[in-house]
Amino acid sequence: MTRDSDFKALVRGRMRTTGENYTAARAAMLRETPAPQAMSSGDTRFYDKTVATFFDGQRLRAIPAKRRARTVVLLELVRRLDPKRRYSEREISDVLAEAHPDFAWLRRELVDYGYLSRDANSFWVSITLPERSASESQEVPAVERSVFVALHEGAAK
Repeated sequence: MTRDSDFKALVRGRMRTTGENYTAARAAMLRETPAPQAMSSGDTRFYDKTVATFFDGQRLRAIPAKRRARTVVLLELVRRLDPKRRYSEREISDVLAEAHPDFAWLRRELVDYGYLSRDANSFWVSITLPERSASESQEVPAVERSVFVALHEGAAK
């Protein structure tokens, strides 16, 4: 259940107008909400604080347990890759091993979160992010799309 009383009031208003139940009205409103295009100062502070907390230079001190922080860590790691290049498993492992000894887990997480794509012989930075469900969207920081887009725009220059 949402903690945001303003959003809850909007959902209840939609329920009255459309006759939908709460879950359907909430899901429809979440679909209609545009994705953030630029990072707000709060988003930037969270991102910067998470990076400062979990990274010691290029080394990852610990893998965060909370998904929002883990997503920031994974985004920082994917920023180390060239979006125009295909990597062998060994090359990806070498890049991730520079950050943390559990490079295999990091590699799996990058693929699971949709930041890396793979086939039988290679890995590459995904061109687009997967569509996130409403529950997944709550677990990733709002900056995810902005950082991912900036990564590809930087590679295009």
